[in-house]
Amino acid sequence: MNVTLQQSSANSVLEARRAHNEKLARRADQTRATWFPLALLVVLLALPLLQFVGNYNYVLHLVLFTASYVAMASGWNILGGFAGYVSLGHSVFFGVGGYFAGMLLARYGISTIITAPLAGLVAAVLGYMVGLITLKVRGPSFIISSIALLMIARILFDNWEFIGGANGLTLPTNDLPVQWAKLPYYYAMIVIAAFTVWATYRIKHSKFGLGLRAISKDEIKAESAGIDTRFYKVMAFALSAFFVGMTGAVWGEYLTYLRPNIFLLILVSANLVLMSILGGKGTIAGPVVGAILIVALNELFVATMGASEVNILGTGLVMAVGLIFFPLGLVGTLAKKGKLPRVLNWD
Repeated sequence: MNVTLQQSSANSVLEARRAHNEKLARRADQTRATWFPLALLVVLLALPLLQFVGNYNYVLHLVLFTASYVAMASGWNILGGFAGYVSLGHSVFFGVGGYFAGMLLARYGISTIITAPLAGLVAAVLGYMVGLITLKVRGPSFIISSIALLMIARILFDNWEFIGGANGLTLPTNDLPVQWAKLPYYYAMIVIAAFTVWATYRIKHSKFGLGLRAISKDEIKAESAGIDTRFYKVMAFALSAFFVGMTGAVWGEYLTYLRPNIFLLILVSANLVLMSILGGKGTIAGPVVGAILIVALNELFVATMGASEVNILGTGLVMAVGLIFFPLGLVGTLAKKGKLPRVLNWD
């Protein structure tokens, strides 16, 4: 009799918990504006129609440039935001993707838009192998190891004659008129950015993403709970490298040349970190918001202060002030205070 009562009580508790979780899920759905990212995507896909009424190449360039950073920052967020491992060496995968697809274009004439997924896979394989080594350490030691990876890659690429060494490699240009020359790369970058944001959403809401967030909170407890923390971290490293590598592939052909001092810069990696932190590390919309803000601030200060160190100072001051008032990033802080607009609630 007692056993029956205990089982009935346990079932009642489980039902109550299930009902509570369903209620929370419905409430989250009511505050989540899933339509906004789709509407934004439609607007961006239609934006090149402006070329029929004037020359908006600069606008298309800015959107393309921002989309490239949205893709890379969102990809970085898988490792740095979900798992909590801050990497300053992700520009290595940006360069690997760019050079791999660029060499195929230069040697065989295959567009990087076609080979971008393959370039991403190459970057992911490299990320997996690097992760097996570097993810044995944590905290500042991991950050230093990621910087060392970037320095080693820079020396290697600078002295590798097959890929042009420090002088780089010139890539063939497309045959489209100037008015439409940016369009293939514009649409490719928009698709990559949209796919990356969608993929990070799916990852975050999967069992794998739950494991990564557990690692970020307390890795020792996560391991004690039965999570294969080493495998999870290495896979997060590989996945983040994949999206950065794809972006680098298209970016190389868009620039029409490859050079180590363009791809293998710590500034590129630092931008990914800053964008994610400013927007909200570990959120879906955070890296998107951060990328838009930093690109916009850079353009504003370059236009008003000129291409000098002064505009970097201006951007830095704005970011410092922003993080004082939004310590968890814009999206993270507003969400914690319950003031996040629905259009930014993508989680």
